[in-house]
Parts: sequence; C-alpha cells; structure tokens
Amino acid sequence: MVYDNNNIFAKILRGELPCIKVFEDDRTLAFMDIMPQADGHVLIIPKEPAVTLLDLSEEGAVAAIRTTRRIAIAVKKALGVEGIHVAQLNGAAAGQTVPHIHFHVIPHAAGTVLRMHAAERADENSLKAMAERIKACLD
Repeated sequence: MVYDNNNIFAKILRGELPCIKVFEDDRTLAFMDIMPQADGHVLIIPKEPAVTLLDLSEEGAVAAIRTTRRIAIAVKKALGVEGIHVAQLNGAAAGQTVPHIHFHVIPHAAGTVLRMHAAERADENSLKAMAERIKACLD
C-alpha cells in the first residue's frame, strides 16, 4: 500500500497537528489517544513512514516495540491497573483507521469494559493530566 503523507499521524510527526506527548526519541513518538478506549490510552508510532507492520523496516519495528513496552510499563505503574491491552491492527479489513502503523497501549482493570474505538473525544485537560502521570513513571 502506498503511504499517504497527509494522514493525521504524519501531520502530527511534522508538527502540523498537535498531540499530547508522553514520550519521544529519534525513532518513535508516544502520545495520548484523544478518543481513548480507557483512561490512559496511549498511541505509539514510529517516525518511519509505513502503513502497516508489514511495511515497516525491521529497525523501525524494533524501535516501535521497545517504546511500546516502555509505555506499557509506565501506564501500568501510573494507573495501578492489573492488565495492559496492547493492540496493533494492519489494514482496514483488520480495523486499522489511520494508515500509519501504530500501537495502542490501553490500561485494563478486571471487570471493566473498554469504550468503543474512536467514539468519543476526551477532555483535553484530563488527557494532559494523565500524560503527566504516565511521564512521571517512565524509567
């Protein structure tokens, strides 16, 4: 699949659209999902332009999973939840809605039901406060 340089994540990477940043290094960016399935839902994207995991270089995949793991540990610590849901979808048929590879880190407590994907925009101040909690738990 051909990469669309005008997708929302490409625009975030170029600084054309804002995000609530949790972590950034030379290969990846982690930021709060503005329509979270649970409080503390973070997205991790590689800076490399790739639509799916299958399009991503091996180096990009290693960097993305390294950051995903780091964020998952911080989210679990920050929220004190029992579980972490990590998701990565490839292609529209699999439910991918943004054509730039990304990982979801979603905190999950026993007995809770996740909100619908991309259904309701969260309060920006709440997202910023949550990002600060998660950042404080990054090692």
